[in-house]
Amino acid sequence: MDGIVLLREDHKRVEKLFKEFERAGDDAYDRKRKIADEVIRELTAHAWIEERVFYPAAREAAPDTTDHVLESVEEHHAALWMLSELVGFDPRDERFDAKMSVLIENVRHHVEEEEKDWFPDVRKAMGRKQLIALGERMEEERKSAPDDPLKVPSA
Repeated sequence: MDGIVLLREDHKRVEKLFKEFERAGDDAYDRKRKIADEVIRELTAHAWIEERVFYPAAREAAPDTTDHVLESVEEHHAALWMLSELVGFDPRDERFDAKMSVLIENVRHHVEEEEKDWFPDVRKAMGRKQLIALGERMEEERKSAPDDPLKVPSA
């Protein structure tokens, strides 16, 4: 799979989880905990493959994206710390929904910037074969992604 398509699929999967969380209802503590755990797994693995494979390749192929990549790494830093705080956090705690809401806002902003502002530049700079090879490397790297958000380099 094309590396950018792979990342967009991850984005869609996480957005679906966000919407499930937002619709879960105030007292759906067990459901919210399960969704949060899925979000933690998905975003940790996603940040891992972006930082280990995609971002270095993007910077090499499209040097003009360097500032975008650096900003994205800093956005990862904030999101990964929020994810680490959500690990085991009691969904009955009055701050749980607020913490998830802030995470959701930050990730949505991050996704929008990636998809609109600089993924097109990376796509233009890399050919189809290169993007497919990149996607394969990212899928392979996903297998070694940590469970702990704080193990991702930018954390």
